[in-house]
Formats: sequence, C-alpha cells, structure tokens
Amino acid sequence: MPRGYVISRVDVTDPDAYARYAAAATRAIADYGGKPLARGGRSEALEGAARARNVVLEFESYDAARAYFHSEQYQAARALRTGAAEIEMVLVEGV
Repeated sequence: MPRGYVISRVDVTDPDAYARYAAAATRAIADYGGKPLARGGRSEALEGAARARNVVLEFESYDAARAYFHSEQYQAARALRTGAAEIEMVLVEGV
C-alpha cells in the first residue's frame, strides 16, 4: 500500500506560539503513526519561492495521514498555530 505524506512549507512569524503548536502536533503525529522525514534543516529554492521551514511527515497510508490531519488532536494543535506562521500544507500519496 502506498504511504501518505504531509508536506508543509512554513514561515514562522511567532516562534513562541509556533513552538507550542509544534509540541502538540508532535504528539498527534506519533499517535497517528507518523514519522518525520524532514523538519527544518537546510533547504534551498530550486524553482519558485522558498519558505524558511519545510516539514515532510510519512504515514502508513494516505488515509492514515488524512485521519491525522482531520483528528481532533491535530486540529487542537493547529489552533495554537493561528497567527504564528504562514503555511502551505499538502497531502500526497506515495508510489
């Protein structure tokens, strides 16, 4: 079965609030069987505009990744991020 990936591109505007979000999101990721493949670290724009932070999370399946995002636990974490970052997030099915 193909894995599911949540890919986020982030510019943090309030580091303290973002840290609270990240702590809560980390618990939700673990509870839904997710595994961080990239979380920050070096990056460069090869085409188009870049964001300062990039995150790639791997889940057992597309459906598991979707369940994580829509879970009550992650949505509570997400609420902590309000006003703390500009973000683009996509769910992608692996091959």
